[in-house]
Amino acid sequence: MAVDYAVIVVYLAGMLAMGWWGMRRAKSKSEFLVAGRRLGPWMYSGTMAAIVLGGASTIGGVGLGYQYGLSGAWMVFTIGLGLLALSIFFSARIARLKVYTVSEMLDLRYGGRAGLISGVVMWAYTLMLAVTSTIAYATIFDVLFDINRTVAIILGGAIVVAYSTLGGMWSITLTDMVQFVVKTIGVLLLLLPIAVIKAGGFSEMKAKLPTEYFDPLGIGGETIFTYVLIYTFGMLIGQDIWQRVFTARSDRTARWGGTVAGTYCLVYALAGAVIGTAAKVMYPKLPSADSAFATIVKDELPVGVRGLVLAAALAAVMSTSSGALIACATVANNDIWSKLRGVVSRGRGDEHDEVKGNRVFILIMGVAVIVIAIALNNVVEALTVAYNLLVGGLLVPILGGLLWRRGTAAGALAAVAVGGVAVIGLMATYGILANEPVYYGLLASLAVYVIVSLATKPTDAAVLIAWRERLAGKGADSDETAPESVTV
Repeated sequence: MAVDYAVIVVYLAGMLAMGWWGMRRAKSKSEFLVAGRRLGPWMYSGTMAAIVLGGASTIGGVGLGYQYGLSGAWMVFTIGLGLLALSIFFSARIARLKVYTVSEMLDLRYGGRAGLISGVVMWAYTLMLAVTSTIAYATIFDVLFDINRTVAIILGGAIVVAYSTLGGMWSITLTDMVQFVVKTIGVLLLLLPIAVIKAGGFSEMKAKLPTEYFDPLGIGGETIFTYVLIYTFGMLIGQDIWQRVFTARSDRTARWGGTVAGTYCLVYALAGAVIGTAAKVMYPKLPSADSAFATIVKDELPVGVRGLVLAAALAAVMSTSSGALIACATVANNDIWSKLRGVVSRGRGDEHDEVKGNRVFILIMGVAVIVIAIALNNVVEALTVAYNLLVGGLLVPILGGLLWRRGTAAGALAAVAVGGVAVIGLMATYGILANEPVYYGLLASLAVYVIVSLATKPTDAAVLIAWRERLAGKGADSDETAPESVTV
């Protein structure tokens, strides 16, 4: 394993080096939080694909393939569909807003009265997303170094917190590009063909497995529908995704770069399912489907290649973890703390170093994420809670604000509150992993949004005029950016 260890150590050292380089570049709030809004199409595509394809998409996607066959691709496939929908229909407008958070968008659309409560919901979502990604380090480092769970979480989490705190979005962008290349080589170009060959090829896989393993709908229609609700719609409104849209240098970059990334996700989804299906042929009685990825890597790949593929898995986890971490810290600082601080310190005229402040919040949130990850065991439940809250509480007011002029601040606040409470109550009643909470929570949020909006005074005309100007790319505050763009 010495060669594999060397590959991993070099990879981790490179991540820290890029964090240091990013620190030298991130000199303003815009540079630190959204990479100066200067990313060109190729860098934008790579980083967007990296953040949405995390440990759940890689390790979990292979596990679903092991359990259900080719239809196990649906979870990651719906993530790709969501990214395609966001890029084609909404990303250009989102990029033109020139904001930093989803809650800022809601404040602009509804007149400054929806940000705090939506910020709390979004913060809870990004926090749990970061936690679930951090927990995944335990699986990978256990395979690599046979170390206990707590040490693995601390080691992986500390590296992500370090480079994210140092350089903010610039560091995360650079590391995500490396992680995108490593994942492409490790999973698509190496593990996929090797797994199929080791399983005897597709003809042997079909001969040894039940026919339902090759049924594209074998996982079940209700499960697919739930994936669409949670992951496809979740891609449309998550702060971690929007913050990447804000990095695009133009609305054209956001649209076409995101479309390329979404298409890549569809290919990655199918690859994970095929790898899992091949693992089922080779190891028909694994104790856990989620162990399929680690098992096939550990037992079937040659030295050096094994290290690269494990680095690919580590890259998948780190990209999602760092993206969720900076999103969590951005929301905590800009949507929650800044509002509370504005009330407390109003009139004092004190200067605030925004880069330093955001850096401090990343460090604080990073430590909190590591502590929670150590204490929490069930990754699936934590991720389900996060997405249920996000979709049930925020989908309707966000899409309503973008698509329905008659939506009001009162309707948005009611939708967030009722949808969030309904989801939590229904999870307590039906169970965290049940489908009903997100179904009924989303319906309750939609009904309340429409009824309250129609029953209250329309949004002030001046607010709507300012909103339309921002959607058209006018009236935004100038960013603290240099004129050059990153075009790679």
